[in-house]
Amino acid sequence: MTRGIPMYSRPQRRPARRKRAFTAAAAILSILICLAAGLAATDARAQERRDREPNSVYLERRAKLAAQVDCPIVLLGLTGREESSQAYIFEQEENFYYLSGHNEEGAGLIILPPKPSGNDASNAPREILYLPGKNPQKEKWNGVRMSPGDPGIEARTGFATVRPFSEIRSAVENLAKTYPCLYTILPYEKELGGYPHEKEVVDWLQQAAPQSKLKDLRAQITALRQVKSPGEIAFLQRAIDLTVDSHLEAMRMMRPGLHEYEVAAKMVEVHAMGGSEAEGYAPIVGAGPNSTALHYDRLSRKIEDGDIVVIDVGAQYSGYSADITRTIPANGKFTPRQLEIYNIVLGAQNAALAALKPGVDLCQKGRKSLYKISYDYINSHGKDLHGKSLGQYYIHGLGHNLGLNVHDPGEPCKPLEPGMVVTMEPGIYIPEENLGVRIEDDVLITDTGYKLLSERLPRDPAEIEKIMAQGAAQRATAAKKGDD
Repeated sequence: MTRGIPMYSRPQRRPARRKRAFTAAAAILSILICLAAGLAATDARAQERRDREPNSVYLERRAKLAAQVDCPIVLLGLTGREESSQAYIFEQEENFYYLSGHNEEGAGLIILPPKPSGNDASNAPREILYLPGKNPQKEKWNGVRMSPGDPGIEARTGFATVRPFSEIRSAVENLAKTYPCLYTILPYEKELGGYPHEKEVVDWLQQAAPQSKLKDLRAQITALRQVKSPGEIAFLQRAIDLTVDSHLEAMRMMRPGLHEYEVAAKMVEVHAMGGSEAEGYAPIVGAGPNSTALHYDRLSRKIEDGDIVVIDVGAQYSGYSADITRTIPANGKFTPRQLEIYNIVLGAQNAALAALKPGVDLCQKGRKSLYKISYDYINSHGKDLHGKSLGQYYIHGLGHNLGLNVHDPGEPCKPLEPGMVVTMEPGIYIPEENLGVRIEDDVLITDTGYKLLSERLPRDPAEIEKIMAQGAAQRATAAKKGDD
């Protein structure tokens, strides 16, 4: 997915508020989720919604973070009121979830540095999870929620101390009397005031502890999030496998006469039926002229014979997002020009993959730049209709980090390390030819190279045409049986 990857800037995060209304495709997902929620209504844990890692993993993350600071960390989760859309499904703020594994609204978190300071008692809790109090009336409508008074809440959450959220302000006020500073996540886009949640947390802390200096925790938590745990890799692989299944289904069903939204809806259905709780991002299915629009998500065009179709769709599983793109011919056969451009993009991706290993980067320039390898390949192979090199039509970066966010935090110029998961997605977009091609795969950086997590989905154009031909044959057989 190329969203937020301009030529010379780092990937942008999604805002914390995320809408789930993805045109017609979301309707299928929402219905399936509602049915699943209804069937599980008697389970007090149904509202947690997704698998998670063991509590020990989140505890270890918090300990690593605490070891890097000299003042308390104060984080607030989302409240559930960030989005008013009726199609909205609650999803926790990513950094809060990464540290707590808690996916319910209205929570707070305080983590103290490992050693006491000043008058801080040595036996004081080093980390506290704050949860809303029990609300039976609300639970009649929305289902059972965790509360600080629940039996066994400490073992269930992995926190030795769980207190009512109503106490967090007084706790912050008291900490400010002992520590000269507090750590939180300061606004990402300072010139724009930051994302709403980040700004609201800062405003709240400034009111609760006006004498405290606020320090930014973003760099430390970003560094932790970039290297994935085994559990995170497993969740990513599950999201990727579901996404591969949906892309194969899209190849088999593709034909002139379909609308873009029909393809997207089928893919979302495959994800949801496989256990995906949401899409990683709004599905992109762009046919013909829409194939050249990087962020196209209107899904309104009727696919025509001769169109090329860019399909950039990714499932989310347990909060972790896949991000895969394939470009296929609407009628099952690439034209000579489509095939020429496709093979150039595929060659650029293969060239970058051949050099992929720890120590290289996704920067736009430099000796270790994978982007430069892919750009040089594209620029030296093929021409446009005016005889000019194709580099000018490669208008985004090569890839980005993948994780809880489809554009997980991380600097493109940071050398890749084992355990990172990134995308490899070169592309060429020629508006005057109504011809856009992007090929995107998800890869895990290993000690000696990489593992292609989306390897099961063919990239070879002949293999794609073969799958599409099989799909056409199956439709013809089914139609014949219907006539009989």
